[in-house]
Parts: sequence; C-alpha cells; structure tokens
Amino acid sequence: MVSILSLWLPILVSAVFVFIISSIIHMVFSYHRNDYKGLPKESEVMDALRPFNIPPGEYVVPFANTMEERKGDAFTEKVTKGPVAFMTVLKPGMPTMGKELFLWFVYSIIVGIFAAYIAGRALEPGAHYLAVFRFAGATAFVGYALALMQHSIWYKRTWSTTFKSMFDGLIYALVTAGTFGWLWPA
Repeated sequence: MVSILSLWLPILVSAVFVFIISSIIHMVFSYHRNDYKGLPKESEVMDALRPFNIPPGEYVVPFANTMEERKGDAFTEKVTKGPVAFMTVLKPGMPTMGKELFLWFVYSIIVGIFAAYIAGRALEPGAHYLAVFRFAGATAFVGYALALMQHSIWYKRTWSTTFKSMFDGLIYALVTAGTFGWLWPA
C-alpha cells in the first residue's frame, strides 16, 4: 500500500501535464469547432430574450413544477408545439478564462488524488510501471470521461460531441497513467 501523501508529486505533475495537453487540444486542434451551432436569426432571438433579464443559471423550456403538471394537457401542448430546450444563461460581458482554468487545474488535481488513492491501495512501492498505469489510468478515465455520457442521455447533447470530449478524457487519463507509472515510489 502506498499513501496518498507519498504520491503528491505524480498528482501535481499529472495535473500540470493534463492542463498543458488540454490547452493544446483546445487551442491547436479543431475537432471541437462544431460542438455548438449558432441559432437561426441569432440577433432576433437575443433581442427577444434580453427584456426578460434572465439571471445566470440552468433552464429548461417548457418547465413543469410537478409530475401532475407535467402530465397535464397544457404542458403536453407546450412540448408538442416547441421549442423544447435546455439552456445555460451566463452573465453578460466578455468571458474571462482565469477562474475556469484555475478550476480545471483543481479538478485535475482531484482526479489525480482519486487515481493515487485507488492505485495506492492496490499496489505496493516499486510496483511495475504497467500495473500502476492500469490502475491510475482506469481511475483517471472514469474521472475525466465516463460521466460525460450523462449529458447525451439526459440533456440530448449530441453523441458526437460527447465522444469527442470522452476522447479528450482518454488522452488525459493516459497522461495521468504515464505520469503515475513514471513517478511511482520505489
């Protein structure tokens, strides 16, 4: 058994590597370019929504407060008539990436901590590189990729977008696995 504290270096270094790789993926490669589409008549839709001053948050339209309301004729008519949408509203203004990048780095550390915990409980100091790679990599893949499928299942995100993000997660998991295998204590 290897303690999490003794794995602080692979946790931190793998988070740095994942941060760098994810930056390269999103700034250099273009396969995420079509993940989102613009609305038809975007300006008109934005002009129509602006007077409502919708606060930042997650929304669904049409919305039902209760199951009884959801089963009612009025709700059924709204769903049938459409549009039906899941919507995330952000605060107005140019987006900044500082907070998001910081949170992404913290998230990568958290995935590393779980990879360290699982691999550390299963393996001894001096474990073979491939054994460490398997445990850390599988755990990191779960952390970076598997939960993304929920967005396609429940929120109707396109499967192609989900699979592209899961591919990114696989890359991050392999980087994490390789880092743990390289820096595993003797």
